[in-house]
Amino acid sequence: MTVTSNSTSATPTTPPGSRPVIETRSIDYVPLAERHGKVWHLFPVWFAGDAHLATVATGAIGVALGGNLIWTAIAVVLGSAFGTFFMAFHSTQGPQLGLPQMVQSRPQFGYVGALLVWITALVTYIGYTAFNQILVGRTMEHLAGVPNPVSYIGYAVVGIVLAVVGYDFIHRASRWLTYLMFVALLVFSVGILAVNPFSPEQLDLGTFALAPFLVQFFTAAVYQLSWSIYVSDYSRYLPPTVGVRSSFWWTYLGATIGGAWMMLVGTVAAGLFPKAALVESVISAGDEIFHGFGMTLLLVSVVPLITIGTLNFYGGSLTLLSSMDSIRQIRPTVAKRVVTLVVIGLLSTAIAFSSDETFLEQFEHFLVVLGYLFTPWTAINLVDFYVVRRAHYSIREIFNPRGIYGRWSWRGLVCYVVGFASMMPFAVVGDSMGPLAKWLGGLDVTMIVGLVVSAGLYLLVCRSLDLTAERAVVATADEGLDPDAPAGMSPSAHSG
Repeated sequence: MTVTSNSTSATPTTPPGSRPVIETRSIDYVPLAERHGKVWHLFPVWFAGDAHLATVATGAIGVALGGNLIWTAIAVVLGSAFGTFFMAFHSTQGPQLGLPQMVQSRPQFGYVGALLVWITALVTYIGYTAFNQILVGRTMEHLAGVPNPVSYIGYAVVGIVLAVVGYDFIHRASRWLTYLMFVALLVFSVGILAVNPFSPEQLDLGTFALAPFLVQFFTAAVYQLSWSIYVSDYSRYLPPTVGVRSSFWWTYLGATIGGAWMMLVGTVAAGLFPKAALVESVISAGDEIFHGFGMTLLLVSVVPLITIGTLNFYGGSLTLLSSMDSIRQIRPTVAKRVVTLVVIGLLSTAIAFSSDETFLEQFEHFLVVLGYLFTPWTAINLVDFYVVRRAHYSIREIFNPRGIYGRWSWRGLVCYVVGFASMMPFAVVGDSMGPLAKWLGGLDVTMIVGLVVSAGLYLLVCRSLDLTAERAVVATADEGLDPDAPAGMSPSAHSG
């Protein structure tokens, strides 16, 4: 089969030891000669990615619904551990394929069909950025009287500049933020246990309420699952020799510990001060340890939001470039990456400026819907990678609009639509809920339904997929793509 030329094979390799300050790659394949870093670097990326102020609110939901503190804390830990399980498996795809996360959707959905999930991902990146801009703006106004417009613009400018520098800077910054947040969370945890301001009712394991427990469990799980669209972006420069197991565990431990620990700050703050707003409750909880620590904890927890903004700009840029490439093939360049970063920054800032007092609450409901949209994608993408194709992909064919993966892949698209539709009767968005959710007393179990239906149906429809013929193409399609690969071994062979 003739393989069309594309950016993955045309882009020159950067010699080892001469990496530029500004990242030159975007959606294109990362050759073996440019792979670098250590697999444990994934831990701080996802610890710092979760340990910030926006995560705190996720841990307060169970208490707000009437659960006591100890059972809400248990639900937070278990939910975080469950949701991160799926997210961490996405992280292992980066070293094996050397591609950003969302580009890897083409084998399941088609060259053009992948736009379905990319547009949703793009809305998510822009929305999360605006959400964080508003959160930072209100916090800085509370702490130092900084006007909201100044915070919005400053946040966007810093995020864009850091995203232009790119991958290596994000990893270095995450390590320093992990040290900072680890110390702050350790002081809070040891201090709050030493002071022990809890009532017996808050720590009573005999007082169990099922509904608040399950709502908190699935909220934490979906929050962690939502990172799935990001993870390979920050592991794709690692050499494939790091293996699946190590990349999984370093991602899993970083995200689970960072996410659950930060959510527990919200659980404790809400449990001790249930009538206070989020920011005030965190300050008050910190001041239980010693006066002034609450404000320090709040300020420290805002700092990682800068890195989160960078992650959103970076991932949004890659997704926008992927979308553009699906409409008309492009050659990825630094200039194009900068332009897409500026576009995302302008859109998120416009949303932040147009927001009102109810925006954060309304947007939280919107993010719930986006979480529903990514659940079937996660199931389909993981089942395809680990069960159906077993990581045997052609890098060139992923960028070939007339290649073996097709322009539209009916299998992935049908399973996605059916999986999403199966979730809707169980959906709970604010005060609105589906009929089966009402029957369950308001419990949101959409995540389980979406994962099971999408994965099961995809396995069924892929029984007709001619994997033998496809692997014959894969075996030869990437010849000459990576001159640093061992003789006779294509990049996809590393994946197996």
